Amino acid sequence: MKNNYETKIQAAAHLFGGSLCAVAAMLFLPSALAQNLYVAGANNGRITEITPGGTKSTFAAGLSAPYGLAFDSSGNLYEADNNSGTIYKFTPGGARSTFASGVGGVEGLAFDSAGNLFASQFGGGSIFEYTSGGVRSTFAAGASVTALAFDSTGNLFATAGGMVGSISEFTSGGTRTTYASGLSYPVGLAFDSAGNLYEVDVGLGNTSGKIYEFSTSGTQSLFASGLNNPQGLAFDSAGNLYEADYGSGKINEFTPGGVESTFASGLSGPTFIAFSGEPLPVPEPSACALMVVGTTLLFVLRRTYLRPNKSHLTRDGSLVPLRGSRRLVPRA
Repeated sequence: MKNNYETKIQAAAHLFGGSLCAVAAMLFLPSALAQNLYVAGANNGRITEITPGGTKSTFAAGLSAPYGLAFDSSGNLYEADNNSGTIYKFTPGGARSTFASGVGGVEGLAFDSAGNLFASQFGGGSIFEYTSGGVRSTFAAGASVTALAFDSTGNLFATAGGMVGSISEFTSGGTRTTYASGLSYPVGLAFDSAGNLYEVDVGLGNTSGKIYEFSTSGTQSLFASGLNNPQGLAFDSAGNLYEADYGSGKINEFTPGGVESTFASGLSGPTFIAFSGEPLPVPEPSACALMVVGTTLLFVLRRTYLRPNKSHLTRDGSLVPLRGSRRLVPRA
């Protein structure tokens, strides 16, 4: 049985290790969740920035029917200016420059893992690929595509068609297959952290909009309904899904379980949306376990090697350990 001293050592080690985990969570977790949402407003030509608390501000104005939004790895925001056929680049501070032009009907934007930007033409029927330096090449042709999204393996997914719409899947080499069909005016796409694909179906009526979920095996199920001309989709770092409701001027938020709430309202024709940057890493339980083990080891070493030796001086001048004292060497 452990003596009282050993029990106190272990309790202190676990308490200290747990405190380290709590401090790490306070340092990392709030930052991981503090992502601002950017909303393209087709009706007022603005990009609106919304904090996690719902505070709105104008990030950019003077645009011509903005649609697709996408962030690069450096935090720059790219916007598909539909009417002008231009892709604009905005620094985190809001400075604007022209990244590409002559892309009539540009709508969807998405970055691959290598930092190349892909842009879809709804009217022109092409998907263009741009290097970070702005060099353009045609990735796919003959597809009137709206939205774009990459899965974790680098395959590109795109919504296409009207009343009888579909989702196309492209390999990195450009080979196209039909991933899903029988959709009604499909628009926005977004992947969750588990690899499930979510798709917006605008439908034919004002409140006939739906969000479908496709599992990693391709099984389709209804996630939400009764939406008013839904457009873009985006996930936050906590796994909540956000939807731009063009008809109502709202941003709806859905928990992973499908519970709906209004995140923001009073927007002018919200189309596509994007969260700023990538979520910061949150310490995993394994890291916390290492903290506990490490602090336990430190306490054990201190107890074994560094505890002062109690002794008294004999008549002949030698030191004799007192009963109950511990040596300065490890026990056998």
